[in-house]
Amino acid sequence: MDIPKELKYTKDHEWLKVAGDKVLVGITDFAQEQLGDVVYAELPEVGKVVKKGDTLAVVESVKAASDVYSPISGKVTKRNDNLAETPELLNASPYEKGWMVEIQPDSTTELEALLTPQQYIQLIQH
Repeated sequence: MDIPKELKYTKDHEWLKVAGDKVLVGITDFAQEQLGDVVYAELPEVGKVVKKGDTLAVVESVKAASDVYSPISGKVTKRNDNLAETPELLNASPYEKGWMVEIQPDSTTELEALLTPQQYIQLIQH
């Protein structure tokens, strides 16, 4: 299972990559494995203001539909429109081509509460 060391994680299996003053968000390798084959991804509109814990996106697989929660509060500045045509990128490349949205965080303090790669590994091993 792939758990990149440079990312932050949530207990709900989202990952975050800090890129300057923006943050990329997606679902983890563990999450996509649990979902199975992803067939649809509903992403928020650019400009949407989200709060930490709000539903950010919906991912549907052959098994079930799952909400993806916003790991931070902020404004959606970009979304990965490639997922509309090829939602299977969430399975094939969850950390690269399968990123979901870019968020301009309200503050960086919420980032401090996220899990380190080591903490995330402990979470999924239990």
